[in-house]
Amino acid sequence: MIVRIMGEGQVQIAEGDIDVLNSLDSELEAAIETDDEPQFRTRLHALLDKVRQLGKPLPDDALEPSELILPPSDASIDEVRGMLGDSGLIPG
Repeated sequence: MIVRIMGEGQVQIAEGDIDVLNSLDSELEAAIETDDEPQFRTRLHALLDKVRQLGKPLPDDALEPSELILPPSDASIDEVRGMLGDSGLIPG
C-alpha cells in the first residue's frame, strides 16, 4: 500500500502491517470522538511515527498514486475529523 503523509512524501507499507496501523487509527478515532486534544495529539503522532517506522520511503521523484493520505503531524483535531472516512483514516 502506498501511503502519503501530507508534507512528507510517500512510503510503501506492507499489507501485513495494516492491522497494526488500524489499531492505532482506532485509538485516534476514539480521541477525536471525545474531543480529547491531548490524546488526539498523542495518538496522531503515534500513528504517523509507526507509518514512518514501518514504511519504506519512495524516491522523491516517484509518481505513484497514494492509496492512503494521512494528515501532517501539526493537523488540528477538526482537520483530521474532516478526513475520517467510515472506517477511519486507514481502511481495513
